[in-house]
Amino acid sequence: MSGVRNESEMTVIETAGPEETRALGLRFGQKAQPGLVIALSGDLGAGKTVFAKGFAEGLGITTPVTSPTFTLMQIYEGGRIPLCHMDAYRLEEESELEAVGGHEYFGGDGAVLVEWPEMVEGLLPEDTVRIRIERIPEKGGDARRILIKGGTPG
Repeated sequence: MSGVRNESEMTVIETAGPEETRALGLRFGQKAQPGLVIALSGDLGAGKTVFAKGFAEGLGITTPVTSPTFTLMQIYEGGRIPLCHMDAYRLEEESELEAVGGHEYFGGDGAVLVEWPEMVEGLLPEDTVRIRIERIPEKGGDARRILIKGGTPG
């Protein structure tokens, strides 16, 4: 990781490329416990799915992870705990997630990653870990700034 600093209860990490973003996800996955919910935000192409791939790897999941944009939710088994990977980008109302039972995964026996969490904010547990991935334009290329509130990568 290029840089780590703490700013008022928020950890800020800079990564130089996708490999480092994936490695950060891996570290979170390795320490994840049942019931963990991570709200993963950032612009299209920021690296949310790259982080999710590393997270799944950290759980010991070997199934390829893809963005669930068109399926809303993807459940991955086979790791130390299950992973529910959600993408709320296409939702217009929180009730759409409730209609497919997505909210039932919060507080369950696995971990949950929610991309585009602002679409379902009212359903997220109070102790949700919030991670925002941003491009760093002045550094160009694949450099990212990752802001973490409510958790640490271990």
